[in-house]
Amino acid sequence: MQPNHRIAIVAVSCAVFGIIIGVLIGWYSHPTSSAPAEPNPPTSDPEISKQIRDEIKAENIELYLKELTDEPHIAGRDVDEKILVDYIRGKWEDFGFDVEVHPYDVLLSYPDQEDSNLISVILDNGTELYKSQPSEKILDDSQISDKVVNPFNAYSATGDTEGHLVYVNYARIDDFLQLTRDLGVNPAGHVCISRYGRILEVPKVKIAQSYGCKGLILYSDPYDYTVPWSGVYPDDWFLPGTGAQRGNLQTLKGDPLTPQYPAIDTAWRMYENETTLPTILVTPIGYDDAVKYLERMGGDEVPEEWKGSLNITYRLGPGFVGELNNTGKIKMHITTKNERAITHNIFGYIRGEVEPDRYVLIGNHRDAWVFGAMDPSSGTAAQLEIGRSIGVAVKKGWRPRRTIVLCNWGAEEYGVIGSTEWVEEFQKLLSSRSVAYLNIDTAVQGNYTLRMGAGPHLNELIFNSAKFIETPHDSEIGDGRNTMYETWADRSPKDSADPNSLPLISTLGSGSDYMAFIQITGIPSVHIRYYYDTSIGIRSYPVYHSVYETFDLVKDIVDPDFRITKSVAQLTAEIAWRLIDNPVLPLNCVDYAARLWEDKDIFVQAYGQLMSDNGINLNEFDYALQNFSSAAEDMQTRVKNVNIANDIELRAINDQLMQLERAFIDMNGIGNRTNVRHVIYAPSLHDTYASSAFPGLVDSLFDIDSDPDPEKRWREVRRQYSILLFHIGSAASTLRDVVPVKGYSNY
Repeated sequence: MQPNHRIAIVAVSCAVFGIIIGVLIGWYSHPTSSAPAEPNPPTSDPEISKQIRDEIKAENIELYLKELTDEPHIAGRDVDEKILVDYIRGKWEDFGFDVEVHPYDVLLSYPDQEDSNLISVILDNGTELYKSQPSEKILDDSQISDKVVNPFNAYSATGDTEGHLVYVNYARIDDFLQLTRDLGVNPAGHVCISRYGRILEVPKVKIAQSYGCKGLILYSDPYDYTVPWSGVYPDDWFLPGTGAQRGNLQTLKGDPLTPQYPAIDTAWRMYENETTLPTILVTPIGYDDAVKYLERMGGDEVPEEWKGSLNITYRLGPGFVGELNNTGKIKMHITTKNERAITHNIFGYIRGEVEPDRYVLIGNHRDAWVFGAMDPSSGTAAQLEIGRSIGVAVKKGWRPRRTIVLCNWGAEEYGVIGSTEWVEEFQKLLSSRSVAYLNIDTAVQGNYTLRMGAGPHLNELIFNSAKFIETPHDSEIGDGRNTMYETWADRSPKDSADPNSLPLISTLGSGSDYMAFIQITGIPSVHIRYYYDTSIGIRSYPVYHSVYETFDLVKDIVDPDFRITKSVAQLTAEIAWRLIDNPVLPLNCVDYAARLWEDKDIFVQAYGQLMSDNGINLNEFDYALQNFSSAAEDMQTRVKNVNIANDIELRAINDQLMQLERAFIDMNGIGNRTNVRHVIYAPSLHDTYASSAFPGLVDSLFDIDSDPDPEKRWREVRRQYSILLFHIGSAASTLRDVVPVKGYSNY
């Protein structure tokens, strides 16, 4: 890095820090989750909320999306780091926000466009057959750009390797256990091929590497990304055979070279060979290429549940049959290289009038693997329109009670880098002052139903907010479901057997920028998006991270009139307004207690007998949750009776509500995952998208019956059980009134 660049980064970092400081200063029964009653009129002005919602326009969202997706905008390159940074900064300034741009110097990864990643079959004489396509086929004019980066997996090892081919299904730990224990195939020393889906590519690679695979080929099987009754893009949104899914292979989130600390100019950096980045070759291919290798494989036929939808006999391997028997091996040629680059976060602020040192953050990332019309640009367009509508309300005289912070993140696709670096840099300030973080990311992942993830104490807020948003489906209005809440409850109920079921809200794992807020600082978070009908069997929206994720895909197929994206923006704005303006924070601790009981019951069904058989007293779990539930109920009673005219009393109770999530943070991390700290909900060790309840305890119990040293493993189980019970008791103590201090002991 040149000295003048270094000085510039330090200067901007100091400026941003100055802005942040200057602008922003300032007894036993299972409780039941509270069903959302009609929301009480807030003491703040509901007309402001209506004004903000009504100001959000579908035509503006369409315009923003068209501009955002004009060119591919991968992180670290000029379109994303200059053109779009200037575009978003300019818009926010026009909307009336104070704006700052904050750079980080991070490790990114790119393929060599002149020497593409390739898969082939190589014969003993060196002849290469059945080469994979280096790029995706252009199917319409919307994909034409010289800035399209060929399919790759960021942070793959580089080089060439050869080996016999082994099919490993979805490359989950259960798949490898079945392959080696039941099916008699050892993948060590071979090249493995895996379907995308079920788990993220990160654990696939980590597991394959641990089983000794020399390389891993990832492909999207039509079983997971198409349906029999419809065509593929551009006729429908399903994945064509040349489509390949890009993605990153980071085990730890954030900049790989500066784990736990921000990638600022003064940072100490690891060498790449000291990191947890993969040591094997990895690349994605389309199913048109994958079938060339899969149809020639030898070995036994795979189990029924391992079969995809290609018109072949799926076999385990290793190796090939027919003309390639004993002469053909898979060759992987991977040229992906890592390099340092600057990525930028953008922040827009409107200072709160009453509580300026309390922040409500609304975030979305900016970078995309290619055009990114759905991920993330549908979210960016929604965020821009939320910002404009808030700006209009402020210009008309609204003075928000708390400070509003719009956050636009860089390099999310590389492992939520931009948001993680910022949270690492300002975690002390954010932990003490942040009310909540609302994450949009991909606002539209389909057009069927709302899909939400959140901490349980946010559920009531979300339900009540959704009741104020008109459903985007005309057919639902005709059937008497006029609001987003009613459509959501009908199409995505928590209990499909109960006609009066609440809608489903999941807890949060990983996969987007909320992760750092939850896992590093314990800030209550919400993840908002519209989703597809999962009953059709696909694993994600089909053209995810491919060249076919264009503006035309959204405009022609997914959300033609942009009513769905508008509804997501309105819901986000409504949730935000209630957090910004309600004197008492709308966080329900009783709902958190109810969810803990549910998760405990599920855990006991899975592991209770095993733990009891090994001398672990589960009554202690019940006692901890009784203690927490009692504290939560006391807190909600005090919330109902708080004197909002007493600033000190109001501030005290809001601080307790804010700090509940923080009480579940273990600064030592979960196992060896230093930046995964939430002992109640964290990414599953084997699927970084999914959330696992009681992750440290569940991880310690995984496949324990097969461990060669069971005594050591059960000692770890007891340790994790103790850690969990401690944190539940600690959280209960944060909810108690000032006196008495009541902990776990029942003396």
